[in-house]
Amino acid sequence: MTASKKPLIGLTTSHDIKTDETIQAPYCPRAILAAGGIPVILPLEASEDDLRQLVATLDGFLFTGGPDVHPFLFGEDTRAGCGSVSVKRDRMELMLLKLAMEQKKPIMGICRGIQLINIGLGGTIYQDIPSQTDRAFPIAHQQPFPHRVPSHTVKITEDSLLADVISGKFPETAPHADRSLSQTVIRVNSTHHQAVRDTAPPLTACAFAPDGIIEGVAMKDYPYLIGVQWHPEYLWEEDPAAMNLFKAFVKAAAVQSLN
Repeated sequence: MTASKKPLIGLTTSHDIKTDETIQAPYCPRAILAAGGIPVILPLEASEDDLRQLVATLDGFLFTGGPDVHPFLFGEDTRAGCGSVSVKRDRMELMLLKLAMEQKKPIMGICRGIQLINIGLGGTIYQDIPSQTDRAFPIAHQQPFPHRVPSHTVKITEDSLLADVISGKFPETAPHADRSLSQTVIRVNSTHHQAVRDTAPPLTACAFAPDGIIEGVAMKDYPYLIGVQWHPEYLWEEDPAAMNLFKAFVKAAAVQSLN
């Protein structure tokens, strides 16, 4: 008997504009492998035709973390506090998002990924949280200690797709999902100075930091789309909630591969 076919997960890669090198840290690929998928690193300079072929071939797409998104893409001039951008990466990922959604492929976004998805669907982001928000208790969204250590809590909206995923209730057939989690408040890590501001019309905000910053979104009437602002790829080995995020995504991609 042959082993069941594992889903192929396309991962976007970071871009160092000073050296023009593409960079993929090992954490997201390791998490995808642990969840039962096969990570495939996507080329930054792929043409639209290339991306269309990749979208048709692969089963799901993970939009990873990285530098800021250019403010022109959500109708703003660049504010003081905005960081460096990669026009190449912005262009490629927005094209990939469009093509992946046309084919109803499962999508997950992490950090920059949630922001890129929100912008691509018509939303806006804070270019710089500290200078654009007035918070009674400012959370350290750029935490002062290693990424593997959680730094603040996130409240998950009850009865949301994200709550079901975190708890291991979605999908019911996800292999080895930890279904003992029932809390709607989890501990996360944090390393960002931008965040979703105005949620795109197709998306629903479903997770929030104690200072009100949006930490998670999902899309109704779509096979599977979730974005989170924190970095579960650093937490999954010890945190069942983080592991469930990857398992549910890979399972959704596995279902897609059968269609």
